[in-house]
Amino acid sequence: MKAKALHSVIPLEVVERSIYLIRGEKVMLDAHLARLYGVEVAALNRAVKRNALRFPEDFMFQLTPQEFASLRGQIGISKIGRGGRRYCPYAFTEQGVAMLSSVLHSERAVLVNVAIMRAFVGLRRMLASNESLARKLAELEHKLEAHDEGIRSLFDAIRELMEPPAKPRRQIGFHAKD
Repeated sequence: MKAKALHSVIPLEVVERSIYLIRGEKVMLDAHLARLYGVEVAALNRAVKRNALRFPEDFMFQLTPQEFASLRGQIGISKIGRGGRRYCPYAFTEQGVAMLSSVLHSERAVLVNVAIMRAFVGLRRMLASNESLARKLAELEHKLEAHDEGIRSLFDAIRELMEPPAKPRRQIGFHAKD
C-alpha cells in the first residue's frame, strides 16, 4: 500500500479528531486505533496484552468508569447492554501509539502509524503557537489595564473640573464677625 493511497484513505482530520485530552495527556482510544489499523478492537487489545512489557502506564492506561461515562456523552459510545462496550477502553499516549507499530506487523500499521505521528506533531505545533499567542495576549491585556487606569483617573479629573464649584454653606449657629 502506497503512502499516498493511505493518506487518501485516512485523512489527517480524521486522525486529529480521534485525539483526546485525558488526564492531561493527548491520547487515542483503542477503538479508534483499531478502526484506523483495520483490525478488531479485541485483536488490538490481545496484541497489546501479549506484549505488556512494551506498554507501561505512561504509554497506555485504561479509563476509569467516570472517564468512560464522560466520553460516552461526548463521542457517542453506546451504553452497556445496548450492544456497546462492556469494559472501559484503553487510551494510548503518543509513545503507546508509536509502540503499536512494533506489535501490529503489517504495512498498513506502519503507514497508519506515520499518519498518526504526523497528527500528534501537528497538534503539538498548534498548541505551541497557541501558547505563544496566549502569552502575547496576556501581555497586551496587562498593558491595556494600565492604560485603562490612567484613562479612568483622567476622566475622574475632568469630571471634577466640570462640576460647578460647591457653594459655601451657611454655617448654623452664632458666629462672631471679625
